[in-house]
Amino acid sequence: MQENKDNGKEEIYSKRVRAGKRTYFFDVKATRSNDYYLTITESKRRYKEDGYFYEKHKIFLYKEDFDKFVEALKGTVDHVKTELLPEVDFTQFEKNEQEAPVESSSGLDDELSWE
Repeated sequence: MQENKDNGKEEIYSKRVRAGKRTYFFDVKATRSNDYYLTITESKRRYKEDGYFYEKHKIFLYKEDFDKFVEALKGTVDHVKTELLPEVDFTQFEKNEQEAPVESSSGLDDELSWE
């Protein structure tokens, strides 16, 4: 397992999703007492006078909130798809390209499933 030097927390699993100018990282981490939590990081590449930098926003999601979070996210996405944009064919946004390999040191499955 890889030790994260920034905060002393172990990273168990990582999934990267590229979305246009943004990249999302879904990382499972463990505390020293082997309690697991998820971080969701949005990273945007920005330009400044002296070069590029990455602006990051992070959400920490704890196990007791997983189901509530997934339910709210799914409900919100379903509402947009069925009520606000029923005429949009969302399959047009699916890419045929393979995603980048999962960076996982645990040997866990390559898919992160909350269901």
